[in-house]
Amino acid sequence: ALEEGKPVKIETPVHNYNRTVGAMISGEVARRYGHAGLADDCIYIKATGRAGQSFGAWLAKGVTIELEGEANDYVGKGLSGGRLVIYPDGDSAMANAEENIIVGNTVLYGAIAGEAYFNGVAGERFCVRNSGATAVVEGVGDHGCEYMTGGIMVCLGETGRNFAAGMSGGVAYVYDQSNQFASRCNTEMVELERLADMPFKKASDDEIASDLTQYDENRLQGIIKRHKNYTNSAVAARMLKDWTTCKKHFIKVMPVDYKRAILEQQQRATMAVKGAA
Repeated sequence: ALEEGKPVKIETPVHNYNRTVGAMISGEVARRYGHAGLADDCIYIKATGRAGQSFGAWLAKGVTIELEGEANDYVGKGLSGGRLVIYPDGDSAMANAEENIIVGNTVLYGAIAGEAYFNGVAGERFCVRNSGATAVVEGVGDHGCEYMTGGIMVCLGETGRNFAAGMSGGVAYVYDQSNQFASRCNTEMVELERLADMPFKKASDDEIASDLTQYDENRLQGIIKRHKNYTNSAVAARMLKDWTTCKKHFIKVMPVDYKRAILEQQQRATMAVKGAA
């Protein structure tokens, strides 16, 4: 894969004393190919077991790690374009993945790009300082999206307190069936909107990816579909089956100044096009 760009698959057990799994191979990808990395899934690692700290740290584009098991703190630290997929061991006694911890604290700290799909609940400070990754989880502890500056976070379950403290960029979509989220969110820098109150708009993939101020239903549904495909999430399957009802319970969290800056930039671009015409 490194020499010729040909896809390879690696199967390996992991243990809680194995730290920063994937970091060295990502460093080699970056040394040879820079941030552009390799083609998606070029290096595919299928791991089983209980991973130690910083699993998937700095994972480069083109490197995917699928873990059947669970992981410790700092999963995906500095994620740099790779893909992480974690779901429970098929032989575990876990009845409902969405009621159990699958990854620890401070997951995706400082991530800049890539995707992460977690079939289960994360600990505290999920997506802290995330600046560009897309992540799906089925519940988080306190301080979710703390100091987040970019990217997309989707929570298919409950959150702890102080969500979005210091969040200055990116967006989060939180499933709020119990109507408790507003009291758990730090709204000093963000505004909350219900997906049900936002009009559905048809759009291309490029439009959905480039404009976080709209196309929310398209974006959210697409991300949840990928979560189901990668993790076989029962929660995602139920939501997609009854999407008309479930989408009404989602709340969009977006920083006020970030949204204003995007809209002003769009306005300047539109005026420039009109002026050129």
